[in-house]
Amino acid sequence: MIDEFLAGDLTEVEAAVRAAAAAEIMPRFRQLAAHEIVEKNGPHDLVTTADRLAEENLTASLTGLLPGSVVVGEEAVHADPEVYEALGGDAPVWIVDPVDGTRQFVRGEAGFCTLVALAHRGELLASWTYAAARDEMAVAVRGRGATLDGERIRSGSPAPGDALRVAMSHPDYTTDAQKRALLGLRTEGIEARPCGSAGLEYLAVARGELDAVAFNWEYAWDHAAGLLLVAEAGGFEATLSGVPFRITGGNALPFTAARDEKTVERVLQALRDGA
Repeated sequence: MIDEFLAGDLTEVEAAVRAAAAAEIMPRFRQLAAHEIVEKNGPHDLVTTADRLAEENLTASLTGLLPGSVVVGEEAVHADPEVYEALGGDAPVWIVDPVDGTRQFVRGEAGFCTLVALAHRGELLASWTYAAARDEMAVAVRGRGATLDGERIRSGSPAPGDALRVAMSHPDYTTDAQKRALLGLRTEGIEARPCGSAGLEYLAVARGELDAVAFNWEYAWDHAAGLLLVAEAGGFEATLSGVPFRITGGNALPFTAARDEKTVERVLQALRDGA
């Protein structure tokens, strides 16, 4: 079933993502009323009406495209944490973040995107990263490469001798141990800054505009689409223990994804030195 789906017309998924953004996200961009914005776990963890309705839209359309599939979405898991367990099940799973970069969306900034990934038994198979305010669509399919608006993208490698440009989790939102590790990136040869939308940071790595990301949280909806995008663009990723990231969880954090394997090793070493 899943192989036949991947061999078929995947532009239907792209169309579903665009349609959800057009119906539920963009009409509310810079038009949100106060009652449409709610704090989930604090002032830095926001949800809007656009998040909820876009996820509902995508849940209906994506499961319709692939009968027997299920959805693990950020808002559904917030309502019922047991939904997350589907990542380790036998059914194909759509991993959905309807508005990645909600804080930017609320502020009326263009730095947000919709993230969709398709996984089966813990393996990432395809992903879609749609920056609706910029009308940019990045697609990755395992073994087939990565594209941005239909054009092939490659991560390449940093120029020898240049400082590495790294987007990282803000140290204020970490455990003490993770904070120490991330602060290891504040070292000579690395230019680290707080990250924005995770999905757009991964896209920047995949297209060679950013050298690496380093994150201390592992929610699959934030990372699944971007990790496959970077991998199919030629990049690499690893957790602090040196093994690949698992979308089902239980990873040694922080972890990194980067333009090439050498950069992954450099970032991991800096994180270990900080720890």
